[in-house]
Amino acid sequence: MKWRFVVTALVVCFTLAKLCVAQKEPKREFQLQANNPNFWTLFEREAKLETVASGFGFTEGPVWDPAGFVYVSDEETNKIFRVYMDGRKEELISLGDPDGNTYDHEKRLIDCASVLRAIIRIDRGGKYGVLAERFEGKRFNSPNDVVTGPDGAIYFTDPTLDLPKGEKQEIPFQGVYRLDASGNVSLLTKELSQPNGLAFSPDGKRLYVDDSERRNIWVFDFTSEHKLANGRIFGEEPGGKGDGVPDGIKVDQGGNLYVTGPKGIWVWDPAGHHLGTIVLPEQPANLSWGDADYRTLYITATTSVYRLQTKARGFVPYLAN
Repeated sequence: MKWRFVVTALVVCFTLAKLCVAQKEPKREFQLQANNPNFWTLFEREAKLETVASGFGFTEGPVWDPAGFVYVSDEETNKIFRVYMDGRKEELISLGDPDGNTYDHEKRLIDCASVLRAIIRIDRGGKYGVLAERFEGKRFNSPNDVVTGPDGAIYFTDPTLDLPKGEKQEIPFQGVYRLDASGNVSLLTKELSQPNGLAFSPDGKRLYVDDSERRNIWVFDFTSEHKLANGRIFGEEPGGKGDGVPDGIKVDQGGNLYVTGPKGIWVWDPAGHHLGTIVLPEQPANLSWGDADYRTLYITATTSVYRLQTKARGFVPYLAN
């Protein structure tokens, strides 16, 4: 996502870091770096990173569609595109600062619209409707990432990272929320400083949320009452200035986590062991599972969209029963 200059020093720092990346810093070399032998149960040692498309401003929110394309948000050009495997880009909608996306259980596109400060649903013709924009009468900060829950509800984070310049923060914290089919919004937690990416475990018993400010990943127990309990730190992703922070999260069927972070994507097992890192040429913001078998990671990384085949099968919440 694109970091805007707003009132806090934190967001200023994030913005400067993003601008440095956008100014064509030297690209890193793709590598698969294993910290644990189990890393190689998830990847072929000779796996190759493929570039699907380049030339974007800042990419976010990939969602695979079985028709053979990936929805991609471009936060710099303020558009959502369909990106095809031959590199072709087809504009879906022009929208101020679109961010994280997902499908719901009916395969409808859900977007975190930062400028609108809302969760919206977009049809295939590019028309949108607002699903939620307030909590207890106050406008959201800047919804950032979103996932479909095991109960069919929509779960999303609301940091201040993309709060539109000059607009007032109305909610005095950065929350994680649940949005049900009736449009009711409930606060799940406000423990995190800047909640960002989020993902459910395959069994629906855990919700992972990362905190970009603190550079860590939290895990909560997800209760039968659709609430969070027993929040604790799952893992840390330390790094230097400009290395990147925890952002998008996805999970495979085995419960392993793939979390963007310093230099690329950090891979964690369900017990919180850092198995290894996918080092990428550009700093990634998010990722999704795709292709017919959902064994390929589609990665939005600064100006490009990449794909990487894996041995794992992805857990895709909106396809789960």
